[in-house]
Amino acid sequence: MTSTTPEIEALAADIGEQIAIDVAKWNLFLAEAHLHIPLAERVYPLLEKDELGRAGVEAALKDLSVAIGGGKVNISLLDALSSTMVNRLLTLLEEYQSKNF
Repeated sequence: MTSTTPEIEALAADIGEQIAIDVAKWNLFLAEAHLHIPLAERVYPLLEKDELGRAGVEAALKDLSVAIGGGKVNISLLDALSSTMVNRLLTLLEEYQSKNF
């Protein structure tokens, strides 16, 4: 199966609404940070190939860079997310996969 833009956009919408970076006890949702679509594009192939797992998701998160302070500092999205959010993302992806594949 080849991913299509609507499928990635649907996944991105779910990610963007439910997954947030914790910034000084304030939630910056990935949709607001414009990181939901790049993340969906990276994890969708894992769903298509039935290769969803913590290692693959963490690799995708590590691959995405988050600019802080106007680009003075860059950290991986994996480092920007709490463990709770990483677990929530895994659950979200598992549920998405079970409904759509």
